[in-house]
Amino acid sequence: MTDTTSLPRHAGTDDPVVTFQGKTPYDDYVHASVLSSLQQPLTDAPHEMVFLVTTQVMELWFTLVVHEWRSACAALVKDDHARAMDALRRSISAHHALNDSLRPIARMTPAQFNGFRAAFGAASGFQSAKYRQMEFLLGDKSRSMMNTQRADPEAYAELEELLSQPSLYDETLAHLHRRGLPVPEHVLERDVTAPYEADPKVEEVWRLIYAGPQDDPLLDLAEALTDLAEMVMRWRADHLLAVRRAMGSKTGSGGSSGVAWLEKRAARPVFPEIWTVRGRV
Repeated sequence: MTDTTSLPRHAGTDDPVVTFQGKTPYDDYVHASVLSSLQQPLTDAPHEMVFLVTTQVMELWFTLVVHEWRSACAALVKDDHARAMDALRRSISAHHALNDSLRPIARMTPAQFNGFRAAFGAASGFQSAKYRQMEFLLGDKSRSMMNTQRADPEAYAELEELLSQPSLYDETLAHLHRRGLPVPEHVLERDVTAPYEADPKVEEVWRLIYAGPQDDPLLDLAEALTDLAEMVMRWRADHLLAVRRAMGSKTGSGGSSGVAWLEKRAARPVFPEIWTVRGRV
């Protein structure tokens, strides 16, 4: 917010205080000057600055989404439905903004992308530690995918923590179990370091919720997770299209197969039974 109505004012005037010792309180709080110093293009290509700012903005949205999903997990552990829903709704709004933030680079031509691509060498989006945290919180666990952070002790430790903890979906199912729904024991006691796999008995739990009273708070929870899953799938699809448009079938900068690798990643399910159950309601 940049509205000056909240700033201290000179006595007897309508003018806000505009002189400070050092940086402004705004900059001390938001660190705008730090953020604005982080864009360091390596070429004169006009689209490199667009790419840097867009990517850095997306990293900030990743950070917020991870924060909200972890808050939702903590609330679900305590069976605090209202607080969990608040965090999920905030994360959905944040994910909308994340998806929209892709637009400045979504229509980049191959020539525009090639103008600076060589400058970032082996850098690749799949190396993003925050995005990997998002995937782990969704239940898409993989120890091998942590290897890119192995030389970064702090990033690796954060991923190790999330790998060993229940995902957002795991915590949701445990919450449903404590609310009296028949979530099977083998799902509740599964190895949470492994990727979640769909289970027909979990689908039945969601069927009971969707076929039950339409004012049930658990139905609101189911629909919030559906909204969230949809945002994730749209992000994957839009990211895939942006990469396909900019570089076609070229090998990815990080050594992956590029578009083919992203296609496989984009096809992974998010909260699978919430989708399959809809054909049984």
